[in-house]
Amino acid sequence: MILNVNDLAFHYKSHETLKNINFSINKGETTVILGPNGVGKTTLLKCLNSILSPQGGDILVKDQNIRQMDIKQIAKEISYVAQKNEPARITAFDAILLGRHPHIRFKTSIDDLKKVDAIIKRLNLSHLCLKYLDQMSGGELQKVSIARALVQQTDLLLLDEPTSSLDLKNQTDILGLIRHIVKEHQIAAIMTMHNLNTALRYADQYLFLKDKTIYGAGKINEISSKMIEDVYGVSVEIIYHKGFPLVVPIENKKAA
Repeated sequence: MILNVNDLAFHYKSHETLKNINFSINKGETTVILGPNGVGKTTLLKCLNSILSPQGGDILVKDQNIRQMDIKQIAKEISYVAQKNEPARITAFDAILLGRHPHIRFKTSIDDLKKVDAIIKRLNLSHLCLKYLDQMSGGELQKVSIARALVQQTDLLLLDEPTSSLDLKNQTDILGLIRHIVKEHQIAAIMTMHNLNTALRYADQYLFLKDKTIYGAGKINEISSKMIEDVYGVSVEIIYHKGFPLVVPIENKKAA
């Protein structure tokens, strides 16, 4: 077991955002957090790596309570890709190299440089190596951020809307690579997403958030149309194409 979350609760000042959050993540699994805007998906991710401090509950990473870990320890276990990344006057190569920082003792090693070079080639980012982040498009910046998280080589990867700035080809390339790395290296990934069909194609498990807590959780093939309707308030039909589930909204003829 890589992650255990028990009775997590979080609120901003007096506004309760999350309550009674309980779930666990195993090795080799990609889990997607789903739900409408403002339900707390990003907040939950930020609680999992101590960007935000929950007011209640425990988060255990490989049986170690995250409250008892310092920043460097957390960075060795958990990597995080934010939904939006601020551009800076730093090259893509140096930005990706920052992902090795938790593992560097005295100075950057040849092994660190080789790991950065390998992930750059794997994500086809060689042409961006010397380009500054503040000169990049949103999609280029997102790919660099994902590369930095992957080169960090943690057992838990958190991604907040990782494909929101990417075109269709880059979406499929990146999500396919993340899924492959999760399986190959037996780590775990947790992603938030708005696109249900993309989520159902690349994830193994789902968490639906509703009314500040987990409405439903399980394997992707267990998702029902009623569950989606209850969470999003939209009538849908789930059909299968080449073994993959597709969510198709049902037109409301009265509203039309």
